[in-house]
Amino acid sequence: MSAMAKRLQQQIDELALITEAEPPVVTRVLFSEADLRGRAFVTQLCREAGLELRKDAVGNIFARWTGSDPTLPPIATGSHIDAIPNAGKFDGVVGVLGGLEAIRTLQAAGFKPRRSIELIVFTSEEPTRFGIGCLGSRLLSGVLSPDQAARLRDPEGRDLESWRKQGGCTGQLDSVRLPVDCYAAFVELHIEQGPILEAEKVDIGIVERIAAPSTLRVRLTGSGGHAGATLMPGRRDALLAGAEIALAVEHAVTSSSSPDTVGTTGVFRIEPGAVNSVPCRAWLEIDLRDTRVETRDDCLHQIEAATREICTRRNIELAMERLNVDPPAVCDTQLVEIALGAARKLKHSAKRMISRAYHDSLFMAQVCPTTMIFIPCFRGYSHRPDEFSSPEQMQKGVEVLTETLKDLAGH
Repeated sequence: MSAMAKRLQQQIDELALITEAEPPVVTRVLFSEADLRGRAFVTQLCREAGLELRKDAVGNIFARWTGSDPTLPPIATGSHIDAIPNAGKFDGVVGVLGGLEAIRTLQAAGFKPRRSIELIVFTSEEPTRFGIGCLGSRLLSGVLSPDQAARLRDPEGRDLESWRKQGGCTGQLDSVRLPVDCYAAFVELHIEQGPILEAEKVDIGIVERIAAPSTLRVRLTGSGGHAGATLMPGRRDALLAGAEIALAVEHAVTSSSSPDTVGTTGVFRIEPGAVNSVPCRAWLEIDLRDTRVETRDDCLHQIEAATREICTRRNIELAMERLNVDPPAVCDTQLVEIALGAARKLKHSAKRMISRAYHDSLFMAQVCPTTMIFIPCFRGYSHRPDEFSSPEQMQKGVEVLTETLKDLAGH
């Protein structure tokens, strides 16, 4: 194992110990105590590397290695360190600590960048707090307006303003948005979160397209009652309506003409949650994705229509909202070729790929030319404690990122 790979693995392991759960489980929800300690850990590493630090009004962290011509738009890399409950240690973190390692490698080699290189630690890539993913990059790109962000609420009704103050963020949300072309390019290193690279024994994936995500939030209100005394003909069971809706999601996506359509009812909560009481309320959050916006939107309409029909038939009050409906991203062709060339130069096998998971790159693509570098992960596992990528695999990814940044920052 090289010294670089050893240091990267050690720092990933150290960050994984900063968690709201018992290790090896990693949980770092936006602006929680663990999230704030994780941010402090990464910030200190960037400071030790001599990078210039700033934080914006929603908590996105920027660590810059200033180039010889600061008037030129910088090159950016980075990812996120927040983690959903019961997650692993590599998702997002490889792109942050691996991006820092690429900068350190260039510094140690005596490279003098013409363009500045900026490492970005994005706020809340995961949708855990507010039900919407990529909060920081949505605001950076202008996809989410400050007014829309101010209306976000967590399950307890607490708003973003309250949480960002707890996170030590100052300034107005309208200051977060970046001007178009403020960066010359953005390249994100990430584990694949899928099984293809491992199965095909390929070292590196270079992303050409990123799937289009959408999220529905559904609130159902029925009528509760005693499980023994409320007879079946008169029941308005919110859970049963929610169960039908979850099955309608499955039916819509499995009937799609696109093999990339996927749907997940990832949140399903009920009240009162007692075995001897009819469920009177239910909350569902539905994740729907596809690489083709037409088939994604067709499924979305089917699910919404089925939800309305189910609630009418079961006499359930319905509140349904689209939290986000985003277009897919097409990565910059020239940037894809540069990253592929870097892999070839290093003699690492590589292939062009589609990202079926979405990332902050989906929104950075609206700001500047963007692509992603994927590395294999064990059986494609992600968002679970046994998520794994080996030091050797991570090293190859960092090497390709380093060479790509060197090419881009040198011109």
